[in-house]
Amino acid sequence: MIGYFILLHRFPEQFKRMFRAIYAPGNSYAIHVDKSSGPEFAADIADFLRPYQGVAIIESKKALWGGYSLVDAELRGMAKLLAMSSSWTHYINLSGQDFPLKSQAYIREFLRANPRRQYIRALDQRTIRPDTLNRVSHMFVEALGRMFRTRMPRAFLKGATPFIGTQWKAVTRSFCQFAVHHPSADRFKAFYRRSFIPDEAFFQTLMMNSANQGEVMNDDLRTIDWVPDGDIKLRPRTFVTADALRLTLSPDLFARKFDLDEDVAIFDLIEAHLKTPAATDYVGDLAIKPSKPRAKTIEALTPS
Repeated sequence: MIGYFILLHRFPEQFKRMFRAIYAPGNSYAIHVDKSSGPEFAADIADFLRPYQGVAIIESKKALWGGYSLVDAELRGMAKLLAMSSSWTHYINLSGQDFPLKSQAYIREFLRANPRRQYIRALDQRTIRPDTLNRVSHMFVEALGRMFRTRMPRAFLKGATPFIGTQWKAVTRSFCQFAVHHPSADRFKAFYRRSFIPDEAFFQTLMMNSANQGEVMNDDLRTIDWVPDGDIKLRPRTFVTADALRLTLSPDLFARKFDLDEDVAIFDLIEAHLKTPAATDYVGDLAIKPSKPRAKTIEALTPS
């Protein structure tokens, strides 16, 4: 079984379509609706979810891009899922603009075949992405709907190595328990609370600097087409009908991002694909390697 966390702030009809595609009895679902989305949006989502079992809406707070509020929402989602059910073994986070490329039966079997693997992108920030070290080199403050970089420099956590990746992941229940409840995670939470874009680094850094977290696959199991976008540098391109073949042949479990208002036909095509053997019958790693070789396994560091 799977514990899903979904971060939602717009596109209610698109979310409903995505949720129907990922819903399966036995799974658990925690939903966070951005408080900035307004009460009518939240009420609409609550009404839609009411008939489904194994679903909880966690307390709505404002989720600011670049701020720790996104990490906080995810940790609260993990905590809620852990309390809701003891049956799920893996955690997957999604946004309202994601969509599955495989059925729930396929995803469950894939995770069952890889019980100790952590699917998260994790790169040594100092050696591979030194251009992003300004995210942790100074104190940041989240206020007035913005992120502010202060003039207060700081050293990184003693005895730890900073890592970076994306915010998307499919990780084990045991890692969620560790991230939410273990006292050794507290110093990472305190440090990243004052950093920039911590949702792309906190979980990676915690995992890679903690022992006994399993194999880290440096893969988030997402098909994303990153394109340049000004100061942000990269953003995910919106998939459209012309991308259907690429998406249906992808070995990944999910893709992002989509926009129902921009292209509705791509949803029809993927939903039809989800009923085919390619999306329903998991037959092991050999089924996915020819299309997309998986990233190398990387070992978590032993903490000093």
